[in-house]
Amino acid sequence: MTTGMNLWDGDVWSFVLTLSVLFAAMIAANVLRHVFPFLRRALIPASVLGGFLLLAVNWLVKAVFHTSLYNSGTLEILTYHGLGLGFAALSLRRVEKKMDGRSRTGAFDSGVAVVNGYLLQAVLGLLVSLVFFYAIGSFFSSGLLLPMGYGQGPGQAFNWGHTYEASWGFENGTSFGLTVAAMGFVSASVGGVIYLNWLKRRGIYKGNFGEDVQEDVTLSTFTDENEVPISESLDKFTIQLALVFLAYALAFLFMKGVNTLLDPAGTGASGIAGTIQGMIWGFQFLFGSVFAILIRVILARLKKSGVIRREYTNNFLQNRIAGFMFDLMVVASIAAIDLSAFKDHRFVLPLTLICVLGAVGTFFYQRFVCKRVFPWYEHEAFLSLYGMQTGTASTGVILLRELDPKFETQASDNIVYHMPWAILFGAPMFLMVGVAPQSPGKCWTVLGICAALFVVFNIILLRKSIFKKKKKA
Repeated sequence: MTTGMNLWDGDVWSFVLTLSVLFAAMIAANVLRHVFPFLRRALIPASVLGGFLLLAVNWLVKAVFHTSLYNSGTLEILTYHGLGLGFAALSLRRVEKKMDGRSRTGAFDSGVAVVNGYLLQAVLGLLVSLVFFYAIGSFFSSGLLLPMGYGQGPGQAFNWGHTYEASWGFENGTSFGLTVAAMGFVSASVGGVIYLNWLKRRGIYKGNFGEDVQEDVTLSTFTDENEVPISESLDKFTIQLALVFLAYALAFLFMKGVNTLLDPAGTGASGIAGTIQGMIWGFQFLFGSVFAILIRVILARLKKSGVIRREYTNNFLQNRIAGFMFDLMVVASIAAIDLSAFKDHRFVLPLTLICVLGAVGTFFYQRFVCKRVFPWYEHEAFLSLYGMQTGTASTGVILLRELDPKFETQASDNIVYHMPWAILFGAPMFLMVGVAPQSPGKCWTVLGICAALFVVFNIILLRKSIFKKKKKA
């Protein structure tokens, strides 16, 4: 222990107590969902409800006692790392593809549909932020935080909101990004309930909104004869967690190496190098996923060659780790929102319009796409894509489970396998996230490029409908 530090000092306990507050909020939210049925019917995840609950309680504590229950900086760090660790866990899973005989391009089409959702949100968001920039002087590229918050979730909303605030002078940018992400979860719940009610009136949905689905868990779920035993000298869960953190640590070393090349002096790169530097650390979850996949491939090759004889990864436990990381990320991100930022009218007006247009635009666009591209499971595809495009992958799973509780359609696999295509097609837009805040002129250029890409990618996505009609004509 550091010399001079006592066991009763605040620094010794602050991080653990912050985690305790977050967990208490999640448990309280879970209890409330079971006590009040309307909360279940609203399809609000317990982590989202817990975040808003903690935000409200902390606001009261600050108003009465002039102190805070937690350090917002700690919550922001948890949000940042929760995203990366959660994606690393998802990427370590061994997933068997389910192929619908009528749709062999489900993952590809889902990836393009997701990117088109990002682009639509970017166009809508930038139009709003540019109009308000000229009208009331708000930050001109704040609209790009819509696809980061809705499409990518709280982790990316924090990453880029913080970058805009620290590097480009967007006052309250971190709070803006986290608020967009929080409103995304509300949009997912509202849109999901509206759609399921519509399906219920048509007799397609026969479930009970938000009722818990009990998984069929047996011993084979936890382990099989080829895996590491549940308990030996090193616990099975410890091994799963170690692989996740190993992948994330390798991602850090890679990013640190690239950062050293861009900024040898360590004083902060400028120009294009500075833009790339911010992007590298903003997309840490992608590098975590890449190294997690690399670890999984290496372990598979070692087993195939006979060097090792056991499977070291377990899907059930990796799903639990990812779920834990995403729950922690969500509740921390919402609780970290700085409500004092709403006193600035330049903050509130564009934020409100951006969030409303993002929800409505995403809802009708994904409905249009799913009806034409995924006709054999259009409703399942819509719920999963709309949930992902307004919340996170876990939100998409929550909505999908209402209609497809056993994940029998290809929609569940598309959630996993769309990612490489989304990264490939989404790379141009992600590169422009660091360009837009440099000047209003560049922001207009980014808006034009996003609109053009949206048209081109929709031709690719709707290729079967477009060219089939031409052929018939």
